Amino acid sequence: MREYINLKTPLSDSDVEKLEAGDKVRISGILYTARDAAHKRLMEMIESGKDLPFDLKGQLIYYVGPSPAKPEQVIGSAGPTTSYRMDTYTPAFIKMGLKGTIGKGNRSQEVIEAMRKYKAVYLAAVGGAAALIAKTIRKVRIIAFEDLGPEAIRELEVDNFPAIVVNDTKGNDLYNIGSDKYKIPS
Repeated sequence: MREYINLKTPLSDSDVEKLEAGDKVRISGILYTARDAAHKRLMEMIESGKDLPFDLKGQLIYYVGPSPAKPEQVIGSAGPTTSYRMDTYTPAFIKMGLKGTIGKGNRSQEVIEAMRKYKAVYLAAVGGAAALIAKTIRKVRIIAFEDLGPEAIRELEVDNFPAIVVNDTKGNDLYNIGSDKYKIPS
């Protein structure tokens, strides 16, 4: 595997097309957070023709509900949440220009197809490393749905946020690649 690939948001088609399942990346720039309830509200806004709180084009959404920050911290633990719960909404967001999502676990075939068709990627953040991930977050501000508490949409300014490419623009899936390596012949 290659060394870390540095990415700076917002991302372009060429930024994500060069990525391959298994690549390690470090992201700097802006990430947006959103989970189940925020995704539902974003979709309702789209369906009713309202402007979204941020432009999806070229952006990454991190599936996280951070814990409260302790004194002297910008944010509390910020580990990934399971991604499949957002799969109902993700293809529409990708079609609108979202370049990737960050979470943990598998994605549906519909999401993988949307990533291939519209040039986007799915990245895994390492679960269990929430406190370490939080150290890469420099600034945080809530930009929408404050009433959702940890699930409010936040704008995170990150520096060298670590992730691994799980699904690339070619339809490759790191989880399948990994398990295929260890299959026992019949």
